[in-house]
Amino acid sequence: MKKQLNIKKLILLNLPYILMGLFSTNFGEAWRMAVGADASAKMLSFFSTLPVALASWWPSLHPLDLLVGLCCCGGLRLAVYLKSKNAKKYRHGMEYGSARWGTHEDITPYIDPVFQNNVILTKTESLTMNSRP
Repeated sequence: MKKQLNIKKLILLNLPYILMGLFSTNFGEAWRMAVGADASAKMLSFFSTLPVALASWWPSLHPLDLLVGLCCCGGLRLAVYLKSKNAKKYRHGMEYGSARWGTHEDITPYIDPVFQNNVILTKTESLTMNSRP
């Protein structure tokens, strides 16, 4: 039996990206309205036409503008995906919740260089009595 696609969930998860993509069509419109023969002249003109293009909240339906909006939407979605995949709370390649033994390098920041300022835990490990490492 095939798993049925939840349309409502799919739309709600992707709605911010779609709205951002539609808003980004205004950047494509500003680029089209900019005058200039080369990229530097067009870029200078782009910044002067940007307020005119952003004056309207309606998306532009020109194919180039839709392509710019699609690229911005895809770029934002890719950035969010990569950020979620590189979350620091997960140890990649290990099962979630797996424990590991601590090493001497793990406790080194918590050891005071002066031996008398440490609380002895084991023969090789101790902790500083100061409140901050």
